[in-house]
Amino acid sequence: MTVDELDSFFRLKWTVLGVVCLLFVGMGIYGYFLDQRLRAFEDSLRHNPPEELEVGNSLEDSGQNFVVDPIQGQLVYVPAYSHVYHGKGKPHLVTITLSIRNTSIDHEIILKSVWYHGTRGTLVRSYVDKPVRIPPLGTTEVIVEREDASGGSGANFLVEWFANQPATAPIIEALMINTQSQQGISFALRGSPIRQMVPPN
Repeated sequence: MTVDELDSFFRLKWTVLGVVCLLFVGMGIYGYFLDQRLRAFEDSLRHNPPEELEVGNSLEDSGQNFVVDPIQGQLVYVPAYSHVYHGKGKPHLVTITLSIRNTSIDHEIILKSVWYHGTRGTLVRSYVDKPVRIPPLGTTEVIVEREDASGGSGANFLVEWFANQPATAPIIEALMINTQSQQGISFALRGSPIRQMVPPN
């Protein structure tokens, strides 16, 4: 290799190295710019706690005026999905969590039965062999595993509960989730009472 060729080789080498360095510097500046924009966006979404009322402002009603409509039991229908469809009807399996939350501050409720039904309305299984006590503000859960598609896309739960004393109605909902694919999915559906027991007068 001649001196001129060697000189040309080094010039080319340093030129390529310079371009690479400029590229990295440019990417660093661009990354810093994106990071600052993201931080500014996150700051705009930060939680703002409730502010106290200004002097002179007052509430017309206080907690002492709250009225509770107590009941002593319900039969609750909760819609659920063991899978949902996407694309050209391809099933997307999900895990189901049935959550039963006692909203009463003072009284326990008793979970009498949890029936899991399939798309055609047939009983798939029962999840409660004997009554389950849920303490005040307590929660109990039932899980249908992702691989269990027996309920189908029209699955549902029938949940029956009662209380020995009038209590506020629990929150009963089904959470469907799958995080095993590149595009995770999650959604929740709340139950609707279809029968209700009111305390005697």
